[in-house]
Amino acid sequence: MSSGNGAMRNAVNAGFEVMMGPDADDKVRKVAIAAAVIGFASHLLLWALHNSGQLTIEGDSMELVKSPLSALYTPFSILLAYEVYQLIRTIPESFSSSVGKQYEIATLLVVRDILKRLSDVNSSEGWEISSDVGFLLVECAAFLALFYTSLAYHNIKKGADDSATLSEEVSIFILTKKAIANLMLVVFAVIALSSLTSWIAAVQDGGGSVDRTIFFLDFFTFLILADILILLISYWFYTDFRNLARNTGFVLSTVIIRVAISAAGVSSMVLFTLSGVLGIAILRMFATNQPVGDSS
Repeated sequence: MSSGNGAMRNAVNAGFEVMMGPDADDKVRKVAIAAAVIGFASHLLLWALHNSGQLTIEGDSMELVKSPLSALYTPFSILLAYEVYQLIRTIPESFSSSVGKQYEIATLLVVRDILKRLSDVNSSEGWEISSDVGFLLVECAAFLALFYTSLAYHNIKKGADDSATLSEEVSIFILTKKAIANLMLVVFAVIALSSLTSWIAAVQDGGGSVDRTIFFLDFFTFLILADILILLISYWFYTDFRNLARNTGFVLSTVIIRVAISAAGVSSMVLFTLSGVLGIAILRMFATNQPVGDSS
């Protein structure tokens, strides 16, 4: 039995190291940066060809070539995909590390929406503010709130995290989370491929509009399920109410992000900001009242 457990442990660790270890992360990062640059140049070329009349793009996908600013959508989408990969890598570390990455992704989603909206803004004369400009102001305010949330979150996390030697039980818990991370990476690849093929098919049928629900709505649904599974498993290792309440709050913040992704208008911006504020409040209270020797 022990040899079987040892083989399983080695398989999980080896799989994580191959797909999400430091060397793998370095390679994925370089590929993502190169793909972002190539994607940006290719998108600009498509805009130039469409704008000069040498290429005709019709249907909903035409919104991607309305302005040269639209070309920023492609590299940001690729960088967001890399951030999702980073998020999966942090799953074995702690709930707080994973949630911190979720805030970064939410911030980049809002930035991408802002850049996309800038190409569609209709100005108005005099002192009147058009609805486009008004909503752009709301998005920028949400971005500032999320950006501040991400920075403050990591500052709090640095002060709260403990580097104590891990016990055997905690090592087993981390191994379990590595197995979940390996599974989530497969889910990530499947959803990304499915989203891409579905969008290409929609473009061919005259559709092809883009919004934040593509890929991220489905991925965050699975992420919530993974977080809940980790939360339930953590009951085996942590029995004090403070840890359980904190991790439950983090799951709640993930649910709010998922709802924000599916929401529209001002409501989505409010929900994004609420999720970040909730996460920071929970982590700040936990760090302030954490007993000596307690870790997560």
